[in-house]
Amino acid sequence: MADTIIRDPRGVKIKRALISLSNKLGAEELAQTLVEHGVEILSTGGTAKLLKDAGIPVTDVSDHTGFPEIMDGRVKTLHPTIHGGLLARRDNDEHVKAMDENGISDIDMLIVNLYPFVETMQGENPSYENCIENIDIGGPAMIRAAAKNHEFVTVVTDPQDYKDIKECMDTNKGEITYKLRKRLAATAYALTATYDSNIASWFVDQMGEEYGFPRRISFSGNLKQTLRYGENPHQEAALYTVDDSLRPGAARAYQVQGKELSYNNLNDTDAAFELVAEFETPTVAIIKHANPCGVASASSMVKAYEAALACDPVSAFGGIIALNRTLDAETATAITRIFVEVIIAPDISGEAMEILAKKKNIRVLTTGEMPTREGTRRMVKRVAGGLLVQDHDNGIITADELKVVSDRNPTDQEVKDMLFAFRVAKHVKSNAIVYAKDLATVGVGAGQMSRVDSARIAAWKAQEAAKALGLDVPLTKGSVVASDAFFPFADGLISAAEAGVTAVIQPGGSIRDEEVIEAANMRGLAMVFTGMRHFKH
Repeated sequence: MADTIIRDPRGVKIKRALISLSNKLGAEELAQTLVEHGVEILSTGGTAKLLKDAGIPVTDVSDHTGFPEIMDGRVKTLHPTIHGGLLARRDNDEHVKAMDENGISDIDMLIVNLYPFVETMQGENPSYENCIENIDIGGPAMIRAAAKNHEFVTVVTDPQDYKDIKECMDTNKGEITYKLRKRLAATAYALTATYDSNIASWFVDQMGEEYGFPRRISFSGNLKQTLRYGENPHQEAALYTVDDSLRPGAARAYQVQGKELSYNNLNDTDAAFELVAEFETPTVAIIKHANPCGVASASSMVKAYEAALACDPVSAFGGIIALNRTLDAETATAITRIFVEVIIAPDISGEAMEILAKKKNIRVLTTGEMPTREGTRRMVKRVAGGLLVQDHDNGIITADELKVVSDRNPTDQEVKDMLFAFRVAKHVKSNAIVYAKDLATVGVGAGQMSRVDSARIAAWKAQEAAKALGLDVPLTKGSVVASDAFFPFADGLISAAEAGVTAVIQPGGSIRDEEVIEAANMRGLAMVFTGMRHFKH
């Protein structure tokens, strides 16, 4: 929308504009608007050719400066005639005198976007040399100059703003209002900051792990959507996607149907999808408040879903469901029997979509693919006055790395279940206790201040789930138990033993390990140490 229909006393009449674009979307239409308002257009390279071919009168920048483009285009706008025209204050006599003495003309509008560095970095030829050549120099220099001098110069860096430029000029007889110029300057500086942040992050990646944490760190993102509110209705919130990662997940997913996603929806959906990405076999996770209330792996998606749901069908109401395979019709039918907030999967079959379409309020997301478990990425958490930055927890324990510390060796099935439970525990808020049997959780205890309380809560929830299924025996009987950190005392293990477990997986490392091992041996439990902890806060 145009900013005003009343003439702005600080409005600036556009007489001359410089257009130099990598992304040329909408360039012809915007240039035509400028011509209609009598604006002289300067341009460079491919942009100038595009406009000339469209019949739009253009002056080459090299003709304007009297200096040719050199060094394969690395130097073309880095010239006093350009920067003087952008930076000169029109109300400063010394600036005006310097312009007159040096043959510098005003440039009232700059329309520029930058070499596609991020696209190159993520594209088909992300070689070091190609990325270096796609670091823009002249563009950011001009943008910063024009944005600094926004009192007199309009800087346009995003095709989304072309419509506002046209409406403002049409409404104000070729002038751009101060309000619009100021907003566009803020957009411009956000662009250059983001651009440099992406280059800096890329350079750090090129240095490898030996470089460590850089002295200065920056993060950039692009607004994807404004959310209705944050964790609570009185908090404002928005979703940004980051430029330096194309990792499939909630942030970049395509919403197929359903109501608008909330802050809590996105947070929980991300947790769910990252959890199922841990597994190669068909796996389903049901999440509530960023904690799993049921996870299972099986030979089919519907079997995995049914086993995950059986763990805690009460908590699953209103939950988030993530799948690591295509959602098929049979599984979709099963899911629609309960109320769910969000379903996320790499893909959804046509038949499944027809079924889900009857439940229009269910938010359905597809990602196209699953995120990889490999590679290091940095996780960031804001604290008052600073940022906590750490590597993503991509630690995986294999059967060969387990250390048996009990008198009894675990069976092959116990090992499979223990490894499954330990991977799930990585995604449960600490203190985390996970009971599992036949590659399905049967009880989850999350976020308690005491580990023994987590063990008791998980066992109690398993008893409640058994009642819901009409069973006389608790689901934990014959299961294994995983703890995200060591048992500081034997009481937590004893509580799990009383729930009916046969095997225990934990990191080990407590000063009371021998006491805990003795308690396991007294109860005939197999116990293994992983040497790896999975705290999650």
